[in-house]
Amino acid sequence: MITCLHYRAPIESRERVLLVMLPGVGIAADDFAEHGLVASLHGRELAVDVAAARPALDLYLDGTVAAELHRAVVAPAQAAGYARIWFLGISLGGMGALLYASANAAPVEGVMLLAPFLGTQGTVAEVAAAGGLAAWSPEGSAATDAEQRMLRWLKNFVTTPPMAPAIYLGYGRDDRFARGHTLLADRLPRDRIVTVAGGHDWETWATLWRALLDVEPFAKHSHTCA
Repeated sequence: MITCLHYRAPIESRERVLLVMLPGVGIAADDFAEHGLVASLHGRELAVDVAAARPALDLYLDGTVAAELHRAVVAPAQAAGYARIWFLGISLGGMGALLYASANAAPVEGVMLLAPFLGTQGTVAEVAAAGGLAAWSPEGSAATDAEQRMLRWLKNFVTTPPMAPAIYLGYGRDDRFARGHTLLADRLPRDRIVTVAGGHDWETWATLWRALLDVEPFAKHSHTCA
């Protein structure tokens, strides 16, 4: 099951863009609007519509989150004329966004990650001990199936970067998941990473979101996704 709320952009454009926002555990779909992330986007007069989608936790646990996101959110958006699809994932939602991108169910132009969950502490320690994402191998890994699927895709992404999706990362330097964030940050272009003082909370995420929007990602990649 996926709860989904829609927010139309304040301006119209022939090039229809949809940003799918995915929350973490314990976060409701309407929290993106409640904490100002939708307003920060639309206050910049960007022709980007929002679908705030909250998949049930069971979809992550049984490995069907990507397929269900496609069925319930992305496929209907494509049928409605959206040619450009972006994801924003917070915490566990970051994992959901990466799992969707890895599934290749539909072309994803960009993925913006705020304090993404990239695995349990044990999994992150395993990646760090291997020497980072590029050196990590799934052989003998104790990571869950979902973690391994995401990490295999990230490993391939950072070693042989494709044209899309563009990955942007923001995290608080005091975030409890920061060790995993730095492993990803080490392999991304500097201009796609923002950090601030802060932890795993809405105040930090809202600040990071505004900083990511300052980079103007939607304009930079407007011709990378067919």
